[in-house]
Amino acid sequence: MDDELITERRPVAFPQVFGYLRHITGGLARHAALVDCLTEYCRRHELTLGGVFTDSDATVAIHSAAVVGLVDALQLPDIYGAVVPAASHFGPKGIGVERRRQITATSTRLLVVRSFTPARRSETSPGTSAGVRSWGTT
Repeated sequence: MDDELITERRPVAFPQVFGYLRHITGGLARHAALVDCLTEYCRRHELTLGGVFTDSDATVAIHSAAVVGLVDALQLPDIYGAVVPAASHFGPKGIGVERRRQITATSTRLLVVRSFTPARRSETSPGTSAGVRSWGTT
């Protein structure tokens, strides 16, 4: 992964993001590892992780408590966006698409730490780390 900071060319100061996890299996150690992943990503990219919303119920609902909390938090003033370890955390395809739509409707950025589709270097734009996918606007 390219170490260029995503905030280098953006006029933002101390951009705050909120994390989202869908954690069903793996226990507390797995959850801690996922939170550490988000924390490290934010540290490397000069982002402030304001909190992490976690769904731990195996039942998948479009409007789960964690997703509603995340969307509400993204509507606060001066929030940069949301960060997830992988797009799969949003759940199955139909539900995941709707959850991403809800997040992008807040006019914040959606940052995905690990994309399952490797980006070729020629496809990444300047200032964007390889393997990091971003949805939404700034």
